[in-house]
Amino acid sequence: MGSGKTTIGKKLARRMQFNFIDLDDFIENKEGKKIREIFAASGEKEFRQIEAENLRLLEKIQNTIISVGGGAPCFHENIEWMNQNGFTVYLKQSPGSLFARLKSSKGKRPLIKGLKKKELYEFIVKNLQERSLYYEQASLIVDSKNLKPKDLEERIRKALEME
Repeated sequence: MGSGKTTIGKKLARRMQFNFIDLDDFIENKEGKKIREIFAASGEKEFRQIEAENLRLLEKIQNTIISVGGGAPCFHENIEWMNQNGFTVYLKQSPGSLFARLKSSKGKRPLIKGLKKKELYEFIVKNLQERSLYYEQASLIVDSKNLKPKDLEERIRKALEME
């Protein structure tokens, strides 16, 4: 959350002449509800099930960059599924960098809505610790602070050549 997946994903897709899908947008369109409404009505556990089901609907899509939410790799064996069905990239950020990016967008994100600054920072640190086991399984891990789409494209192309 807050690493720049959607922003850099869209730019990268344009550079590579690929399509772009944001999984959260895909879910909202399919379910006819905002993510925050799904969370409010059904809770995180149900949302994670919906998220996994919708992710798997994208299995046959080619030449597409898919941005998934920060929790997606951590549930329902999604990281394994994503690695088997595509090339995964972890846009790594420090807790301080994520905090700086997220503190102004808390209201839009159900998991951090209403958190005070200290709570937000603690939430980020805790989640990175818990989720790093999954994130570190990505095909490519990139420090995304000040990352330019051109540089990411080069790194991805080199990594794909090595596979």
